[in-house]
Amino acid sequence: MTTIAVTGHMDLTEDSVPLVRAALDALLAGHPADELVGVSCIAKGADSLFATAVLEAGGRLVAVVPSRDYRQAKVSPDHAALFDTLVEAADEVLVMPYEKANREAYEAANAVLLERADRLVAVWNGQPPTGKGGGTADVVVLARATGLPVDVVWPQGAARRA
Repeated sequence: MTTIAVTGHMDLTEDSVPLVRAALDALLAGHPADELVGVSCIAKGADSLFATAVLEAGGRLVAVVPSRDYRQAKVSPDHAALFDTLVEAADEVLVMPYEKANREAYEAANAVLLERADRLVAVWNGQPPTGKGGGTADVVVLARATGLPVDVVWPQGAARRA
């Protein structure tokens, strides 16, 4: 069994989505479907692209939801249907024991991602942490510090919304 977690930017440009998805599909193609487990917080952007790619590759999905109010408080209307579809498709849904979505909840969810993973896929532009905590760069730094292998996915032409 290979368990791959994801971290990544939520604010990918519309033109970046197919580029990132193709890169994720190529990365996952090297893993037999019956041995593939993806772990994702299924946020908008990279997390959901990865979760969808795992499911379409025949793998199993573990969804990590940062807080009890996450769906109501943080999932935007344009992402709600996909979020709900991914929760429904997940083999396992872990809701972190936090009432409110906040930095502590996000950091705890990220810790679960890293604990469960054999590898981390980071849909990341390579920029350093912002100091806010819980972001993509923070997760990459933490994964590397613990010796977890990190595959950075940032295809040529990928960009974040301004």
